[in-house]
Amino acid sequence: MREVKSESKVQFFATAGFGETALAERHYHQAVRIGDRVEISGQGGWDDYLNFPAELPAEIAQAFDNVERTLAAAGASWRDVVHVNTYHVLTADADFEVHNALVIDQMRTRMPDRAPIWTETGVTALGAPQMRFEIRVTAVIEN
Repeated sequence: MREVKSESKVQFFATAGFGETALAERHYHQAVRIGDRVEISGQGGWDDYLNFPAELPAEIAQAFDNVERTLAAAGASWRDVVHVNTYHVLTADADFEVHNALVIDQMRTRMPDRAPIWTETGVTALGAPQMRFEIRVTAVIEN
């Protein structure tokens, strides 16, 4: 984990592995923490080498795993998440109902005691040609 601190209490975080690659190659951090609030950049279903699973369920599960890793880098977890944004590229064999079922299952599993607010958006493309799903979250760390 690489942390950059400033006097304004803003801390940026690069998740080990894929986050360090994104920072070096694309000039952006995976998360920012301002006080008790954590915002993360969109997370896809990539591994540390930016490879994507062939199957949609595995891609969505990996994206949720990447959110978890990124939250942890900034000192947060799924229990702190208050807002979820998801972005979906729809294909002939994957409609919103398929995406919804997979995302809802992940949210129930990872946040069984909290139902966050959720905005989902259908898009024509994401940051990599093979991406079908992206998620970003906002967390508020409660002590």
